[in-house]
Amino acid sequence: MAGPRRGKREKGDAKGARILLVEARFYDDIADALLAGAMKALQEARAEVECISVPGSLEIPAAIAIALDAAQRKRRPYDGVVALGCVIRGDTIHFDIVSHQSARGLMELSIARSLPIGNGIITVNTEAQAFARARMEEQDKGGDAARAALALVRLKHRLAGV
Repeated sequence: MAGPRRGKREKGDAKGARILLVEARFYDDIADALLAGAMKALQEARAEVECISVPGSLEIPAAIAIALDAAQRKRRPYDGVVALGCVIRGDTIHFDIVSHQSARGLMELSIARSLPIGNGIITVNTEAQAFARARMEEQDKGGDAARAALALVRLKHRLAGV
């Protein structure tokens, strides 16, 4: 099986970019691993980060919308968002609902608000797969989500002439 096409990891300065990071804490150890990777990438880019925790992945889109509205009212909007969570398949269709609806919610927010979002909600069959995807030493999906959000922030700024 072929590996993922990652290309080069874009590392650029994002100093001054305000990034909202929303993490689901349903699986604490996995959330910690995702958060470590995301924070490392955001710190390397010199972004300003605000973190919010929610119970599970299904709550992430609503938390983002609430935070975006609050930031707008304070005249301190976010430049981008990183969403982190984990959904592990179980014996019911709950996995399908949570994985599909959280992704749908993120995509709708991103398009409706022209908002750069890095989707780091991992969907897996087992806890072992989750740790392999979450850990920085392995697949670093938290870092990947942060780098994706930063790449879109840079693109948005470049196209807007900022």
